[in-house]
Amino acid sequence: MNEPKSLARVVGLWGAVWMGLGSILGTGVFVSLGIATGVIGSGIVFAVALAALVATANGLSSAQLAAAHPVSGGTYEYGHKFIHPAAGFTAGWMFLAAKSASAATAALGCAGYLLHTLGMLDDLLVRVGVALALVLILTALVAGGLRRSNHANIAIVTLTLTALGAFVLFGWLSVDTSLLGQRLGPGTWLAALDTPASLLHATALMFVAYTGYGRIATLGEEVRDPAKTIPKAIIATLVLSMVLYISVSATAVAVVGAESFAASTRQVAAPLEVVARAFRHPQVAWLVAVGAVTAMAGVLLNLLLGLSRVLLAMARRREMPAALDRVSQSTSSPTRAVWAIGAFIACLVLLGDIKTTWSFSAFTVLVYYGLTNLAALRLPPEARRFPRWVSVAGLVSCFGLAFFVEWQIWLAGLGVLAVGWIWRAIALRMAPR
Repeated sequence: MNEPKSLARVVGLWGAVWMGLGSILGTGVFVSLGIATGVIGSGIVFAVALAALVATANGLSSAQLAAAHPVSGGTYEYGHKFIHPAAGFTAGWMFLAAKSASAATAALGCAGYLLHTLGMLDDLLVRVGVALALVLILTALVAGGLRRSNHANIAIVTLTLTALGAFVLFGWLSVDTSLLGQRLGPGTWLAALDTPASLLHATALMFVAYTGYGRIATLGEEVRDPAKTIPKAIIATLVLSMVLYISVSATAVAVVGAESFAASTRQVAAPLEVVARAFRHPQVAWLVAVGAVTAMAGVLLNLLLGLSRVLLAMARRREMPAALDRVSQSTSSPTRAVWAIGAFIACLVLLGDIKTTWSFSAFTVLVYYGLTNLAALRLPPEARRFPRWVSVAGLVSCFGLAFFVEWQIWLAGLGVLAVGWIWRAIALRMAPR
């Protein structure tokens, strides 16, 4: 087995921010805003802001961990080093489950936007079929050695920002001001406080939309001066993302109302494109659709790359099957790990319901980041860059919000966690002494 080489430190502050935005601005903005609106209505703006606060606490914990232990692997590595090998495994297992569910949501959302924009038949079976084809094609490309380059990432992020900017601009030019107070007045936000369970449920769903910032933390070996660059990049990425999420959600609710926005998500999985067709300049819908398709395809590609590398790392530790510990000599790609991840994502796509896959991602990723905060609390005092209460707030928020998703979802998540622990126990028994 070839030992992995150290990575070159070539990524600066804005390169890291752009990479973070490339991981965040996809399914979160084009699909999950509509899902969360179906839970909390016009209070979505409030939920977006609350989720940003939780993400900030987690981002600061991730940042100080990455500065103290600048290696690739995220909480999988931090758990092993600062908590216990079992915690590291749990983080890796939850990461695989969470991001595979996010990838399935991206595939279904991408299919929804593509079918609806082209005016093709968009029933559940067709959408699932297109999503499966997308997963198959990108899995084959990644297995063949394709990587998402920085240039491609910049192009996708630029297109996405252009599409979202046009959505907000032309959306507000189309707002019926006589209905604005009814749809988006302060009273609609405050009404969310009357249903705290729904507000926290929506906050949990929106938290997932921010978690692409973790991609910055995993760049520990590639960022110049990681101790300073990573915290700045995470905070900048979260602020920019929050502004975009609030702007887009407020625009959609102001134009068509919360109920119609949520309904477009349930029916065609292409909410922003449906809303854009109600603009006075409906041609913007095409730009929004192109931005959505490229962004979510890019997210799916990025997740296939990241997940396969985590699976490879776990296989090297024999926490996953040893057969996955192979890197192709011709493509320098962990081919078996890539196909295993692709197969798992495809199984989740077969569920066909973006709310189910996104909710499952919410529970599992909240557990993952709960462990991130726990690892941050175990840092020695000299390595701590932020007050302990930041990590305590993140820890309590993550494990608390995780159980505000539907009970069937968190029960399934606990079942997946139990399966992982059973597998680890078996793997340790079988490992050579």
